[in-house]
Amino acid sequence: MEMGIKGKVALVGGASRGLGFAVAKGLAAEGCHLALCARGEEKLTEAAGKIADEYGVQVMAQPVDLVAQGAAAAFAGAALERFGRVDILVNNAGGPPTGAFLDLDETAWRRAVELTLLSAQAMTRALLPAMMQAGWGRVINMTSVSVKQPLAGLILSNSIRAAVVGWAKTLADEVAASGVTVNNILPGWMHTERVEQLLKHRAETEGISRDQALAETVAAIPLKRLGKPEEFAALVVFLAGQPADYITGASYLIDGGLYRGLT
Repeated sequence: MEMGIKGKVALVGGASRGLGFAVAKGLAAEGCHLALCARGEEKLTEAAGKIADEYGVQVMAQPVDLVAQGAAAAFAGAALERFGRVDILVNNAGGPPTGAFLDLDETAWRRAVELTLLSAQAMTRALLPAMMQAGWGRVINMTSVSVKQPLAGLILSNSIRAAVVGWAKTLADEVAASGVTVNNILPGWMHTERVEQLLKHRAETEGISRDQALAETVAAIPLKRLGKPEEFAALVVFLAGQPADYITGASYLIDGGLYRGLT
């Protein structure tokens, strides 16, 4: 299927590894130029170089701590200055830390809100006016299956990612007439470093091995395997493309059937 986004500019957060890196590669394969950010400069520079060499697109890469006040908006502004526009925004900032409610203090909650919710709002606020003026744009938020089905030990993610979806659903209504769409993607257990950390945490909490934690996790997934980052990226690319012009305000699960609910 032709996505119709060759030559467009995409900004992808958390792009040095995992799902963010896979998304950046998927968009580059469609001919998108990229503005990439992540906290670690070394891995980000390496990722940007690989993508530029493999796909021949322009890649801007800048280390950014999205929790730092003003950092998300500043990077969005730098991307606009470099390319003159940003057509596709993929809000991705990694996941908040694990922990039970009584183990997490107010500082942890505030930091998680800043990382997961406020950074997405700041980045969107910085880029949305130009998208609306152009009459076309995509805002895609990477959230989690925990929006539909809370996961044990992830109270920060369960709470704040749901807030992202509520914000995005409202925003989608506000900007739809301008030609900008806003959608969410809800991954389940994908084979990434983040999931390896979660498996390790579960193993330590329950006193089992990492392999046993993985086996029990996979057993609960109807497809009986972890998802692949490139499978996730394919869904992002579709929602970023011209064929998805009539899709907005939606949340798409990609979880191997893990969530059993009807809505």
